Amino acid sequence: MKKIIQRARSQPPPFFRKIRNVGLILTTVATALVTLPISLPTLIITISGYAAAAGATATAISQLTLYEEPLDWQQDQED
Repeated sequence: MKKIIQRARSQPPPFFRKIRNVGLILTTVATALVTLPISLPTLIITISGYAAAAGATATAISQLTLYEEPLDWQQDQED
């Protein structure tokens, strides 16, 4: 559990920071659509629910991704 908390607090690689930010925006927009006080078509509400779930999943996974240096045996295979 300690390792997961440490990973969540660390900075992800630049590519995954972009994915995290897109996921946050997607979740925010989808949640805003679902909670609007006006009546929207069922299709939009359904799509917003799926978009919110996808955005939250992308955000969580990308935040827990770390950049690690390749191991010695991995560098040998690349050469």
